[in-house]
Amino acid sequence: MIFLTDDELRAVSGKQKASAQVRWLKSEKIPYIMGGDGKPKVLREKVLERLGGSAQTRDEPKLRLAS
Repeated sequence: MIFLTDDELRAVSGKQKASAQVRWLKSEKIPYIMGGDGKPKVLREKVLERLGGSAQTRDEPKLRLAS
């Protein structure tokens, strides 16, 4: 999934309410958009970048040379 799930956003922010999550996202300078359901939507990639990780999930192709 491209966006954090509701559970993941609660876990990373430590907040239950959408309004509190938005305040936390703003304080951490993590970009988000508001969904039609009134909840913030956060790209998984942005959180991983902020934590110093990478959103890449597939291994790079490796060249195998015959010996």
